[in-house]
Amino acid sequence: MRSTRLDTLREPARRIGTVALCAAAVLGVVSSPAQAASWSSSLSNAGPGFESRRWYDTGGQTSISFTGCSDTGQNNNANVTLRKDVTGPDPQYVTASFTNCFASTSSTSNGTWADHGSGNYYFAVNYGVVGVNLWVRSLTVSY
Repeated sequence: MRSTRLDTLREPARRIGTVALCAAAVLGVVSSPAQAASWSSSLSNAGPGFESRRWYDTGGQTSISFTGCSDTGQNNNANVTLRKDVTGPDPQYVTASFTNCFASTSSTSNGTWADHGSGNYYFAVNYGVVGVNLWVRSLTVSY
C-alpha cells in the first residue's frame, strides 16, 4: 500500500520536472544571444601597410580599438583599414583615422565597420604611408 502511494506522489513530480526541464531547454535556445568574439594584442614597430592576423567573422559589425599609441614620424595619427581576405585583390573598407590614442598611454581610439558578410578579415595600418612605424600598447578586435 505504501509503495503505491509513493508512486502516485512521484508521478506528478516527475511530470513537473520533465516539463520544467523542457521549458528551460527551449528558453535557453531561444533566448541565447549570439556570442561575439574578440582578440587582443599589441603592435611594436609596425611599418606602413602592416597587416594584422586574420580572423573568421560569421557576419556583423567589427570594432577595433587602439590604446596608447606612438609613432616614429610624430604624426600622431594611425590610419586603420579593415580588409577582407579573398582570392584576388582584397577589398578594403572605410579607413578610420585613430588620433586620440596618441594623447596618453591610457587614451583609446575606436573604429567600427558595418557588416560585410562572413569571411576572413584583417586590418592594415598606415597603408600607403611612407617611413612611419607604429607602436600600440593594447589593441582589441571585436567581431
